[in-house]
Order: sequence, then structure tokens, then C-alpha cells
Amino acid sequence: MIILYNPRSTRPRNRRLPLSVLALGAVLEGREEYEIVDGNLDDNPTNTILRLLQQHHVEMLGVTVMPGPQMSAAVESCREIRGLHPKVPIVWGGYFPSIYSDATLNARYVDYAVRGQGEDTLLELLDALRGKKKFEEIAGLSFKDVFGLHRHNPERPMKGPDAFPWTPFHKVSVDQYLRPSFFGKRTAVHHASIGCPFRCSFCGVHAAYGNRERMENPQRTEAILRHLVTQYGADSVQFYDMNFFLREDHALELCERITPLNLRWWCEARIDIVNKYSDATLAAIRRAGCTMIFFGAESGSDWVLKEMEKDITTEQTLNLAKRIRQFDIIPEFSFVIGNPRDPERDTRETLAFIRTIKRINSKSEIIMYHYTPVPQRTAMYGNIDDQIAFPTTPDEWATKRWMDYTLRINPNTPWLARKTKDLIDNFETVVSSRWPTVQDIRAPRWSRALLKTLSAWRYSARIYAYPKELRWAHQFINLRKPKVESL
Repeated sequence: MIILYNPRSTRPRNRRLPLSVLALGAVLEGREEYEIVDGNLDDNPTNTILRLLQQHHVEMLGVTVMPGPQMSAAVESCREIRGLHPKVPIVWGGYFPSIYSDATLNARYVDYAVRGQGEDTLLELLDALRGKKKFEEIAGLSFKDVFGLHRHNPERPMKGPDAFPWTPFHKVSVDQYLRPSFFGKRTAVHHASIGCPFRCSFCGVHAAYGNRERMENPQRTEAILRHLVTQYGADSVQFYDMNFFLREDHALELCERITPLNLRWWCEARIDIVNKYSDATLAAIRRAGCTMIFFGAESGSDWVLKEMEKDITTEQTLNLAKRIRQFDIIPEFSFVIGNPRDPERDTRETLAFIRTIKRINSKSEIIMYHYTPVPQRTAMYGNIDDQIAFPTTPDEWATKRWMDYTLRINPNTPWLARKTKDLIDNFETVVSSRWPTVQDIRAPRWSRALLKTLSAWRYSARIYAYPKELRWAHQFINLRKPKVESL
């Protein structure tokens, strides 16, 4: 038996279909016995895995790992499992081992790290564990040799979703994953592509996959979504693609196909690409149910965008914010603030730019991040490779210092002064109070009115310092929110 483990990464109300382990299950389907254990659904996934280990001959424990809470949960589980079952091979795959391969292998409870796309690597690794293939021949695999040294095999060429079987939905309780969201009462998730063809020098996806993207055929996307609608009653979907729209003809065909499904949906897209689409295409996207699109605006400064190798301009962002209003699609703009060369100027110009966006399109959702570097295949954005010493083990990554870094609570980067960080955080508090996000479906109407009233004078007067009353209001509202776990 093969066990595929998705460690807990979120609260129960936010859980979604575990697409990463389901993708691995798809290639095992019909050829191997396997079970999926999801920590977002199982209250004690470690005990579930230990029970399976006692009941079956388990050849491999495959663990998908993202930095942050999921990585911490993976450390705890794998450490206990290794202590009780030292001979069971433990394999980590996903974002964390793809970027931090050496740190992953430094853990005594991890034997192999799968980098990038894992479906074919998994099958070949099974052959190697059975003596049918050499570990050195498996592209995308990192492992420890007989001397304990780390070996990193060449990258594996990426394949598109069409090259692999359908998601084995029957292996999980789909109904327990279709949770309420702003988009619907039963929100599903789907990957219609993999990778990203662009070169943003701050992005972890670029570091894990390089600048490639493979897209799913619109006919297959439609068929999968139709299955989720007819078999499980899905009424909405969030597409987890890094770039849902690349080619206009592809986007138009897909939207025409899924329009009859009456889904409301969210996706991510490039500002420059969507700006080039015709009004007819944007209208078709809206008719198909597109409700909100996430865009990486990243900065309000063209000189910063150039250093990021983002390949867009601030003018393009403003044009999009204005144009998309007529199609009743909510733009969600994200910003990565804290340019290492001049973080104060970057912050000042970006905050002013956000105010301009809000003036042009007040429905724009704003997401702000502190720049938290990840290792890159070339130099990191800001040329700060010699200023960041990343942890060398998962255990160190799981400490509070580095969890705060991963979650951007306090990246503690040497170039970002405390006063600048506070300005960013305080501004975000004021803006999020002045325009409470529409995505918080638990927030009652009175809470939105309260936050808008309390924050209006601050936003108008540009006074962001010490917004204690707004933070108290947020805490008060969170305490009084009704529970919706039973929905």
C-alpha cells in the first residue's frame, strides 16, 4: 500500500479538496493500492497513518508539504512515524521540498524529496524502491546516497494536466470539502494548468517550476467541472492556476463551454494579458460566472516593477482597474512591498498608488505582503542573497522565528526598518476597515458599517499611525461572529 498524506494547513471551515495528493492518486489508480489521509479533515491523521501501517504492508508514505503550518504538521507526524516505523520510506513532495531540498533531506525522518511535478517521479521512485530502477535515473528526485550525501538529479520536464488521468474524486468525501465561500454555498477547487511562463524574481513558483506553463484542454476542464456540479452539487469554483488566462482564444473557448454550468468563480491572471483582451472576451468571461480575478500588481513604482522583472507598468494596472468595472468583475490586487534597495520610497509610492486605485475603482480588493525572499534559480530580487541565511532543517523552519517569516507576520528582514513595517501594517488595517473585504461571508452587516465609520476619518486625513480602535473593533467583531461550521 501507498499512503498519501496531506498534513493540516488550514481551519476546517476553509478546507478544500487536497488536489496535490489527489493528482498523485490519479496515477496510482488501477495499478496500486493506496489511501489518502487528509489532516484538514482527520482530527488525528498521525494515528490514522499508524493504524494503516499496522494493518497493511506500506511501501511508501508520500507527504505533500507547503511552508508554514503544513510543514510544521508534517514535521510532527513524520518524526513520530519514523520513530515507530523506521523502515517505511518517507517521501516529501510539493513546494517546500522543491525549493528547500537540502533542508528537507537534513531531516532524519525524510528519505526522499520530489522536486516540481511529482506524478511520474512517484511511479519511478516506486520502481526504484522495488529494485527495478536506479535512484540516480529518476528526474526531479533528491535523495541521500549510501554515504548520507545529498544527490540532486536533473529537473523533470513538465507535462500538462491532459497527460494524466482524472482526479479520483471517489477516494475522498467530496461533500466535506465543498464549503461556503463568497462565491457560493458549495465551492470546489480545480487546477486547469501548472506552472508559470513569466520570470518574476521574487516568486516561489518561478523557483519551483521555472518559467513554463502547461494548460488543460478546455473540453477536459468543462467535463471535470460538470462532474463536480452534477455529482456533488458544486455551485462555485476557485481555480488555483498561477495564470488562468494566457491565450485569448483558449479563454474564450473555455468560458463558452462552462457558461451553461452557472458557476461563480475566482481565478488569478496577469494584468498585461487581460488588458489585451477584447471587450467581447471580457464580457464572455463575466457571463461564464467570473466574479473576481486576482492580479499581481506588486508595486506602485515602475522602477521596482523593473527590478522585480514583473514586465508590467503601473499605468497598465490603473487602466485595468478602470476598465474592468464595466464588466462587474472585482479585481483583487496584491502588492509585495519592501524593495531592499529603497524600502521607504517603495512603501511611500505604493501606498499612494493604492489610494489611486481605490479612487478609480473602489470595489478593488487590496492584499499587501512584506517582501519575504525565497531562494531562486538565479539571484533573488533585490540582490540580497548574502543577507538571508535560510534554515537548514524543517525543524528550524517550524520555529516561531521562521514561521513568522513564512506567514509574513514579521519577516524581520534587515532592510525593512520597524517604522516602515509599521506604516505598511497600519495602512493595511485602515484600508481593510474602510473597505471590508466582500469575501468574509461571516461578517454581519453592522460590523462592516462599524469598521467603515471608524476608519473614514483616518483614511481621509491620511493618518495611519496607532489604529488601535480599528484593531479592537476587528477583535470584537471576530468574537461575535456566528459559527457556520455546520453549513
